[in-house]
Amino acid sequence: MKAAYKRFAPDMDYPDFSKHNNWMSKCLTKEIYAQLRDKMTPGGYTLDMAIQTGVDNPGHPFIMTVGATFGDEESYECFKPLFDEVIRNRHNGYKPTDMHQTDLSLDGLKNCKFDEAFVRSSRVRTGRSIRGLAMPTYCTRAERREVERILAEACGKLKGNLAGKYASLKDTSEEDQEKLINDHLLYDKPVSPLLISAGMARDWPDGRGFFLSDDRNLIVWVNEEDHARIVSMQKGGDIEAVWKRFAGACNEIEAAMKDMGYEYMYSEHLGYLLTCPSNFGTGIRAGVHIKIPLLSKHEKFKSICATLRLQIRGTGGVDKMDDSGWYDVSNNDRLGFSEKALVQKVCDGVTLFIEMEKKLAAGEAIDALVPK
Repeated sequence: MKAAYKRFAPDMDYPDFSKHNNWMSKCLTKEIYAQLRDKMTPGGYTLDMAIQTGVDNPGHPFIMTVGATFGDEESYECFKPLFDEVIRNRHNGYKPTDMHQTDLSLDGLKNCKFDEAFVRSSRVRTGRSIRGLAMPTYCTRAERREVERILAEACGKLKGNLAGKYASLKDTSEEDQEKLINDHLLYDKPVSPLLISAGMARDWPDGRGFFLSDDRNLIVWVNEEDHARIVSMQKGGDIEAVWKRFAGACNEIEAAMKDMGYEYMYSEHLGYLLTCPSNFGTGIRAGVHIKIPLLSKHEKFKSICATLRLQIRGTGGVDKMDDSGWYDVSNNDRLGFSEKALVQKVCDGVTLFIEMEKKLAAGEAIDALVPK
């Protein structure tokens, strides 16, 4: 416990949330702060560390940010009263008694071959944390380097269409990094205030790196926002192939890690644990770039997306909408559904959007197709 905590009452340390609009600021009452301020995880992560990013960054004009981070696997139990409220609000009413389900089996997707006159690319990504090591918000240099060692070795054992090479950022020239970033194959140095306040830019680029498959359709980013960010992607409309590559990589990387005595952080209640509670559960974001210029302007489009639990972004990002007609359609949920179920939601939604766009192009009504 910090010595100052003994000198000053909790209400004197309570943050000023008068201009804030994130889930942490809405959930962290003075009573909860007083209950949790003096607590810390066995590794030393405190409440004030967990909420720092949300204190420093009041909110985002387009999306509701969480405003709190995990520092280690024990963060949930230590600060449970706060995180239960944040999770309930962020994850569509998910309760402390709810149990998560996981399904990374390769087969079983339906409606997963899209008309390429409308779809140009698909991707599925998630994050993973390694049990026993602190997260990027709070890890030591040694822990970060150990994460890199484990993942570099595990990825090096991938075979077949997953095979590729691992490279550390410190061994990658600035020119090569810039090219990979421009090709959307590599993450950039954190510049977001959210990531910087959370402590994720420390010691850059020490312990950071990336795995890239030989066909460039599988990426594993190491020590960016999470220990690992696993991304499967390809051009065209075959999201089934993207899914099988993704699920295969997630499973085979953990199998290789287990041979080394490590495993992913996982909870029966929260699923896979990641740095940001917004990604608990599956961590899945399945995204499809689809051209729907007519449907996107339809008066019922936003309500259709809400009913289907789908998120619509510009293809350049959440705040990059334009008039090209191209959109990034992805699942809105992360927790409470299995990985395959969330990808299936995207498949069904994209298939419906294409059918609607075709009808609108033919001058026909889409009322009969609108989900209730």
